[in-house]
Amino acid sequence: MTVPKIKMAIVGLGHMGHYMIRLVQNVEYNQHIALIAICESNEQSRRECQEQYPELEYFADYETLLAESDLDLLYVAVPPAYHHDVVMAALEKRIHVFCEKPLANSLEEAKRMLDKAKEVNVVHAIHFSLPHEPTMRTLKQKLDNDQIGVIRKIELVWRFPSWPRSWQHNSWISSRKQGGFVLEVGVHWIHVIQKLFGKVTHVQSELELSEQADCCEIGVEAKLRLADGTPVSINGMAGFAGEERVSMIVHGTSGTLAIENWAQLLEGEIGQPLQVSVINEGTDHAVFHYVLQAIKGNMSPLFDFQDGYDAQVVLEALRHPASADWVDIREA
Repeated sequence: MTVPKIKMAIVGLGHMGHYMIRLVQNVEYNQHIALIAICESNEQSRRECQEQYPELEYFADYETLLAESDLDLLYVAVPPAYHHDVVMAALEKRIHVFCEKPLANSLEEAKRMLDKAKEVNVVHAIHFSLPHEPTMRTLKQKLDNDQIGVIRKIELVWRFPSWPRSWQHNSWISSRKQGGFVLEVGVHWIHVIQKLFGKVTHVQSELELSEQADCCEIGVEAKLRLADGTPVSINGMAGFAGEERVSMIVHGTSGTLAIENWAQLLEGEIGQPLQVSVINEGTDHAVFHYVLQAIKGNMSPLFDFQDGYDAQVVLEALRHPASADWVDIREA
């Protein structure tokens, strides 16, 4: 018996929207997925995509897409300020949702999205890929094997010679409302911290803002405290001469593990230099693989809107510090 394909649409034709179009054409996915529609408000982007993929339906707004299309799954790749409205409309129709990060543009929006997703009981996934990467899986294995002893401190370093980076210039990535490296990059690492080491309970943050009122932060110095008391420091800066660096350094009582620039794993014993570590490659799947498994009713290690909300709690405390003192976010 032939199993019907999952009918899917994509909202947003930015970098990730085009990535998803290419991904669903892979043999691993096209036997299960029928991409039937694209929604994009920019006429030129929509027309260029239509020239390349004329077999799809095209819509200028998501309301019309949802009203006129019979969908099982919606991939949401619009800027963060639009996540809430698009996702809520899809959830009202009980459509499975795969949303880009960050989950929303405010904590209030994220809470409404999470509550609605639970209410309608559909798959609600967020595109957190870092814990699935071989480098991060190898680091977790070493932590689970007690390779560096008891964790003493974690450092996060986010440094960008220019922001936005050369490949991500768009109308929102540098805006104070929904852009900035704390939101765009930091969300990945806040999620990883909470999955590997436990919930963040307290935040102390100081932002350095651009002199342009509508532009995002150019620096951040912050401290976090985990539920078990472990301290986490964040040092972030944009706009300088030098190299980009995005790293997490985990110091233990018997050694250090570090992920440098997303993909390189370093390790060393106390008093010794850090050395490049071998990565255990294993099976590597795109997050979309886990979304499909969940829709089919199978066990799946995907991250859902609860993970997105938990990260958003920390992000909003970092981006909008209420004071220079520690802020308790346990009740958020």
